[in-house]
Amino acid sequence: MARSNAGESVLTRAMRILRLFTPSSPTLTVSQIARRADLPVATAHRIVAELVELGALDRAEGKQVRMGYQLWELASRSSRVLDLREVAMPFMEDLQTVVRQHTQIGVLEGTDVLYLERLSARGAVQNITRIAGRLPIHATSAGLVLLAHSPVELQEEVLARPLRRYTARTVTDPARLRSLLAQIRREGFVVAAQMISQAGTGVAVPVRDASGKVVAALSVVIPAADPNPRALVPALLAAGRGISRALGAPVADEDVLRSHGPRLPGDDVRRPSC
Repeated sequence: MARSNAGESVLTRAMRILRLFTPSSPTLTVSQIARRADLPVATAHRIVAELVELGALDRAEGKQVRMGYQLWELASRSSRVLDLREVAMPFMEDLQTVVRQHTQIGVLEGTDVLYLERLSARGAVQNITRIAGRLPIHATSAGLVLLAHSPVELQEEVLARPLRRYTARTVTDPARLRSLLAQIRREGFVVAAQMISQAGTGVAVPVRDASGKVVAALSVVIPAADPNPRALVPALLAAGRGISRALGAPVADEDVLRSHGPRLPGDDVRRPSC
């Protein structure tokens, strides 16, 4: 790949452009792209034109461009995201019938949580999570679960840097955060009340793969006014273990319903075995 005078390949610059498109910025002009990607306007024009020709970007109204279907098509042919989402969805749907707020699953991407799927209900509490959106690892229930089970090197990297405070309840003190991570590993879940938003409380549990490694976090977001968020923990744990077993993790039968989802609080009717 030919390199620019700055030492970057064209591919590197193209990827930097593609990463600019987010749920909050689904369309951009070339001028905006040039500014945000720190590229000369002429260079941005050339790369954007090539990406449009290849189908990676599409033209939108008002001289704007957006992500193209080609990227979605290519990613969909072989994607761990789709595999995990398809395995998790039946359990999430069952869990959502009792939560009736927000049920979501996310994975670790760098030092962020990348959310793969979210189920919501009409009238549910405000939730800043978006599908294919990212949130900080230290300020979300899913992020805290993933951080608690991440390699020590990543934990130390996060603990060593300044942590943004989103609300008065965001844990930004390294000693307190280290203690919280240890508690999550002991208890197997976390309740994160108003850590990233005043409106909501997140409750999350780990999801494991066939090797026993934590590969995702299953979480719910409920109103901060809910007096007993821990009441959802049994259903969350059952759903998380169900997804884990479907991924090949060695989970005991008694931990998971013999249907495709968790037993819900107050569900006195025994579901049939598979």
